[in-house]
Amino acid sequence: MADISVSALVKSFEIGKRILDGLSFTVNPGERVGILGHNGCGKTTLFRILVHELDFDDGQVSTAPGKRIGLISQIPVYPAGWTVEDVLKEAHRRLYGMQRRMEELAGQMEHDSSPALLREYDRLSAEFERLGGYTMESDRSRVANGLQIPPRQREQLFDSLSGGEKTRVNLARLILEDTDILLLDEPTNHLDLRATEWLEDYLLHFKGTVLAISHDRWFLDKVVQRCVEIRDGKAELYSGNYSFFVQERQRRFEEKLKQYEKDQAKIEQLQRAAEQMHLWAFLGNDKLHKRAFSMEKRIEKLSRSEKPTEQKKLSVKFKQREFNGDEALVIEGLAKSFGDKRLFSGLSLNVTGGEHIAIVGDNGTGKSTLVKLIMSEETPDAGYLSLGPAVRKAYLPQIVRFSVDERSALDTMLYDCRCQPQEARDRLAAFGFRGEDVFKPVGALSGGERSRLKLCMLMGSDINLLILDEPTNHLDIASREWMEDALSDYEQTLLFVSHDRWFIEKFADRIWALEDGALTDFRGGWQEYRAWKERQAALQQAAPKPVKKKEEKKPRVPNADKLIAKTEREIARLEEKLAALEREAEANASDYQKLMELDGQKEALNAGLLELYDRWEELNS
Repeated sequence: MADISVSALVKSFEIGKRILDGLSFTVNPGERVGILGHNGCGKTTLFRILVHELDFDDGQVSTAPGKRIGLISQIPVYPAGWTVEDVLKEAHRRLYGMQRRMEELAGQMEHDSSPALLREYDRLSAEFERLGGYTMESDRSRVANGLQIPPRQREQLFDSLSGGEKTRVNLARLILEDTDILLLDEPTNHLDLRATEWLEDYLLHFKGTVLAISHDRWFLDKVVQRCVEIRDGKAELYSGNYSFFVQERQRRFEEKLKQYEKDQAKIEQLQRAAEQMHLWAFLGNDKLHKRAFSMEKRIEKLSRSEKPTEQKKLSVKFKQREFNGDEALVIEGLAKSFGDKRLFSGLSLNVTGGEHIAIVGDNGTGKSTLVKLIMSEETPDAGYLSLGPAVRKAYLPQIVRFSVDERSALDTMLYDCRCQPQEARDRLAAFGFRGEDVFKPVGALSGGERSRLKLCMLMGSDINLLILDEPTNHLDIASREWMEDALSDYEQTLLFVSHDRWFIEKFADRIWALEDGALTDFRGGWQEYRAWKERQAALQQAAPKPVKKKEEKKPRVPNADKLIAKTEREIARLEEKLAALEREAEANASDYQKLMELDGQKEALNAGLLELYDRWEELNS
């Protein structure tokens, strides 16, 4: 039986305007499916319908009975005062309930050894183990570390986190839950490369079903097995990853275009024949009228097919100033810190004209700071940077701002770029600003629209050093492709910060990787860099380990027997205290604050017990 079945699904938000119009597809158990389509086509609406957040107008939607479905999209509201750790523990709420019941049963069995109690305890114990109850703590740490949620952040209040941090925590909670079907809506949006790669590896080993909406083409290529494109409210199905989807969509377009051209040629042929037969019929052969009418019916049927259309390619290209000189950028002994946190020091690099360099690294390693130093928006603590005398730079920041928010997109182009109205409209249209969109105030534009508008403005600049900070961050796939079309003929120096591996692989011929305050300068593209990193890791693993000297047997501690006995008494005392706290927790099961206080005491006692166990082992050895 299919995990998800959608049949003839219809959903409208406005009368007469259907966002989903007969959408049909199925997803089998264990499949990983990419949901594709332009912004506003109904992808997120579909997910909200699948988890019963939205009603639909017509059709059928069903999920396999007994299967749990989880959506990472909107962030749930948690009780005030909850920490990140509380949110992560919420994933194991069912297991904690089972654990409490097992402790109750264990207490009862001390006085009552009835078969019914034993059977219930055995059943719960087996189920607790099957669901991972004995590895809850380590599982939370594994997932939190993979998604870069450090221990200190786990102690913070959830409400104090940024939007991106909340998304990461909520994703971790969803992964930790016993979920059979994962619905992921832009899961990599707030993840850096390391966390994204961890998530990819997790999903590749996940035994359940995955549906993912994403603009990260590398992620889609690696994770999904087939694609569903929502187009004009209906589903187009593709049995492969994103690369297969791109090729197959183009093949289908060309096939439809050939068929349309054949139909047009046939229509023309039939029209000539029908006209001729009508003419002959007037000359005395009435039977020819019937044949002509039959041909006209065929013409009417063939005329119903619409000409297939494809996304228009960007026609506007960057103006470029030819670079003259040996060095576009020189960095010598560069260092930068913020307070006690040192980002990097001793950076020395040379950039020649025409190089395309990607700056990569985890969040917080200093990628954007390095760009701001180059743009003179920050001052280095040590060292210097210098641009070649012939360099003319342009910069697309991560957060785009305009001089006057009240101006329209068109007026902003006219004022800031000093271009003619028709040229401004043509360039705006190439970047998707058409019709009434050009009169929208720039202050009301989304992050992606602001990036597109700023890039459109930069294209008219006479430049030979283009610096981009996360250029594809807020863009859908179509907008990313527009940007790539714009950059495809740019031959001057390009320096960009990005987590978009598709974009990096397409444009970078040199990688600057920031990690632990140092920069690795690698000559090559993204895949070559990753292969080199894997070789380095393999060589480190294969390197012979230093041989440990055989430890001399420690002399027996004086009065060891007395110390062992004392340690055992202390262990027994703490275990009694722990049992008392467990009983108190059972008595206050509905008092959340009291339970939190008792949990803190239990953690302190458990830490003390671990130390005593280590001491007991040492004394016995």
